Amino acid sequence: MIQLSRTDSENTDFQNLVAQLDADLAERDGEDHAFYDQFNKITAIKHALVAYENDKPVGCGAIKEIEYGSMEVKRMYVLPQHRGKGIATKILLGLEHWAKELSYEKCMLETGKRQPEAISLYKKNGYVVIPNYGQYSGVENSVCFEKVLS
Repeated sequence: MIQLSRTDSENTDFQNLVAQLDADLAERDGEDHAFYDQFNKITAIKHALVAYENDKPVGCGAIKEIEYGSMEVKRMYVLPQHRGKGIATKILLGLEHWAKELSYEKCMLETGKRQPEAISLYKKNGYVVIPNYGQYSGVENSVCFEKVLS
């Protein structure tokens, strides 16, 4: 059974999962990794979720305010051996619920075109492609999404 735990960036399990995510992204992004990495620091994240299966951390995600009324989904990751079980969707829905509790109206995010499983996850969960925002404007490998929270 999957259990979600609300935490922050000080959580060791969250930090360890993010380190594995960063290793995966470094491989996928290749020479573009340094550009993306500068926007993915986890210090001072107040809203993070860690998914546990049988008390073992298997996935994570976080949200942070990006603009008034909007949270940005960050650091979504599920260990490879635990994929295909719906864990990422549970994390994403948990983050959306948390954002709504905090009175945010929408969630936004950026992912890379070299992450087709992430793109599928977001589309499956009602996210729509939007023009690249902020630091991702004009970045060929980025695709940005948003979802209005109801």
